[in-house]
Amino acid sequence: MPSISSIEKVLVIGYVWPEPNSSAAGSHILSLLRLFKAQDWQVTFATPAQTTEHMVDLEAEGITSKEISLNCDSFDQFIQEISPDLVVFDRFMMEEQFGWRVAKYCPDALRVIDTEDLQSLRGAREQAIKESRDFKEIDLLTSDLAKREISAIYRADLALIISDFEIALLQRLFNLPEQQMHYTPFLLDSGRIKNPVKSYDERKHFVTIGNFRHAPNWDSVQTLRKIWPAIRQKLPEAELHIYGSYPPKKATQLNNDKLGFLVKGWAEDAHKVLAEAKICLAPLRFGAGIKGKLVDSMLAGTPSITTTIGAEGICSALKWPGKVVDSEKQFVEQAIALYNNEIQWTNAQQRIAELLSQRFDSSIHGSALIERLNRHKAEISTIRQKNFIGSMLNFHSLRSTEFMSRWIECKTRLQSFQKEADS
Repeated sequence: MPSISSIEKVLVIGYVWPEPNSSAAGSHILSLLRLFKAQDWQVTFATPAQTTEHMVDLEAEGITSKEISLNCDSFDQFIQEISPDLVVFDRFMMEEQFGWRVAKYCPDALRVIDTEDLQSLRGAREQAIKESRDFKEIDLLTSDLAKREISAIYRADLALIISDFEIALLQRLFNLPEQQMHYTPFLLDSGRIKNPVKSYDERKHFVTIGNFRHAPNWDSVQTLRKIWPAIRQKLPEAELHIYGSYPPKKATQLNNDKLGFLVKGWAEDAHKVLAEAKICLAPLRFGAGIKGKLVDSMLAGTPSITTTIGAEGICSALKWPGKVVDSEKQFVEQAIALYNNEIQWTNAQQRIAELLSQRFDSSIHGSALIERLNRHKAEISTIRQKNFIGSMLNFHSLRSTEFMSRWIECKTRLQSFQKEADS
């Protein structure tokens, strides 16, 4: 049996190109890429997604990038050429698409899934909202998306889970062993956590921010449109500034200067607009993972009003720098009260630095992740022997995935030959 080398070369297969200014997921994957680079590892980022004008300049980061194709054997040659020691799949769909190819052509590579958030949890919660009912855990047990996502996690050697709430859920509901998961929250530089912030008197207005393509964010904007008149009635000089990437026409059409409901769209500097606002509003009714807008607000020293879903994975309602409420009536009342009460607002702001240091310090969580990856790489044979469910799913699931991919590949070639013959 070949000896297992230490980690020197890393391949990250992304669902999309990293856009740290567009989404929390984009910021998180970039922090992982930078962490890998800091170990003097050779890092390659590959994705089948189209390039965008907002994607980060990976070359400037010292990271090699590669466009790859779905259902195409060109990937087989590519991965054999770079021969990575570690392959990270950005979300489970990339493991479904490329996992069997990695296992076949680089069997000794450590295979890791970065889940970003549990998409099946987010999807099940959204479906419950659409059906005007409470979410129940049975919704996950009967979800086809959950079956795909949990299968991918089992097939991998390790899954990076961004929220300790989700780790507990996976253990309780799907019996995932602890050795299959690693807690990897946002990795924040300690310097950013300790940055000076503006005081109560230096700020005004409310703000909300988030990628408009992300369903929970759009739902949140619609909720704010519904409750904002009640806030504005008590605070006639206040405005709500709504920022977010990729604003659709249906969002910009909601702009109402008279009511102070201002849809701003893209923010050139998200930290700046958050730091100038007095309060961030995030009435999230569904979602999963860690909500980047709320962590960004904390980095700007801005207290927030959110829901239990919004605070999930960050801290308890008692320690929240602002308020956590789930009814629209309470949300309005707390937004008005916090806006008007300087002492309460300052107390909320003073809780932020300690919270960020305890939960998201990159020097702590980054080091723990690198240690776990190296240990897993050294023990990969034993880990795989003990992961019977994963090996069983690899035996069955990935064979069907492989044959489906090869069928699509052959079909594409035949269509190409047919076009050539016709011409």
